[in-house]
Amino acid sequence: MKTILNVIWLILCGFWMFLGYMLAGVLLCITIIGIPFGLAAFRIGIYALWPFGHTVVDRGDAGAPSVIGNVLWLILAGWWLALGHITTGIVLCVTIIGIPLGIANFKLIPVSLLPLGKEIVPTDQAYGYATGR
Repeated sequence: MKTILNVIWLILCGFWMFLGYMLAGVLLCITIIGIPFGLAAFRIGIYALWPFGHTVVDRGDAGAPSVIGNVLWLILAGWWLALGHITTGIVLCVTIIGIPLGIANFKLIPVSLLPLGKEIVPTDQAYGYATGR
């Protein structure tokens, strides 16, 4: 089922969101200071391309630098990427077949706003990451 959802996702919105994240990543990698943010954009872009079967978990070792980085990310790229997810989610929720995809877009908003200190893992491994195994 997740493969079918991923293929539909890819056709309807995943590819366009992926391109948005890749553009943000390239722009952020122009400066040396922006490289960590660009790498985060590339990581989330891959997740936005094929999201079903993966989930986002908090990293236990993330500290104050992640908080500061998230504030910078929010200012530089996070707000417009989240806006893309909101717009796409609303458009998809207009149709019945698009409702699960719209909800998935809404679930991507928190990671698009504050990606540092998070890790993308397969859904079946999420419990192990949450308990520190």
